[in-house]
Amino acid sequence: MSPIPIPYFLLGWLSGVFVNLLADTLPVTRRVWPPVCPRCKTAQSWRGALGLARVYGACGHPRSLRSWVLPPAGAAGALLLWLYPPARFGFWAAWAILTYFAVVVVIDVEHRLILHPVSWAGAALGVALGVWRHGLGSTLLGGAAGYAVMLGLYAFGAFFSRWMARRRGEPLDEVALGFGDVNLAGVTGLFLGWPGVAAGLILAILLGGVVSGGYLLWMAARRRYRAFAAIPYGPFLALAAVWLLLWA
Repeated sequence: MSPIPIPYFLLGWLSGVFVNLLADTLPVTRRVWPPVCPRCKTAQSWRGALGLARVYGACGHPRSLRSWVLPPAGAAGALLLWLYPPARFGFWAAWAILTYFAVVVVIDVEHRLILHPVSWAGAALGVALGVWRHGLGSTLLGGAAGYAVMLGLYAFGAFFSRWMARRRGEPLDEVALGFGDVNLAGVTGLFLGWPGVAAGLILAILLGGVVSGGYLLWMAARRRYRAFAAIPYGPFLALAAVWLLLWA
């Protein structure tokens, strides 16, 4: 272990900056570069992009709370990985895993999107780390199983939404699962391999059920309950995968 954690602190800070840039830019332009203000698509200044200014750029829009929180959170996370590296992966692989899934979670929570470029990047990383840890056969089988199971749930959810829309006589604006969740389940399957993907899906479903139940109770207590309100499912798949990969 290096006696000087400053490089890890800086790496973690830059990881938070990187997640911010992707979360600001990808959902509104579908491109990684150049970084833009998420409100008006104006190009960010270099100081705004690095998190050194109060506004995004010449547009003057103030940076979001998330853009202030992620860099120090990334730095703290990198220091924790430096102090307690996961035994199965070590610092560098764990850092890549956490950075990738942070991108997934932030974009899905803010925009209800799991974008194809994010899924393709995750598939490449998942294959590389999966083959290293599980071998090629287990990695590909895990990816196929995760994709197939979530595809079945997606098809059932679409059927249920159409059935409820006919019964209610009005369309449902939200669905339980999007196709991005199907892609993400395949990606997590690549990371976890077979049969680890089964534990990942079960844990994600349990986490989703607990959080969804708590959210609905909270909304009901505030008298703001809406039937069939959907919440992002990607974070549960990401949390399950990270836990099983690094700490389970």
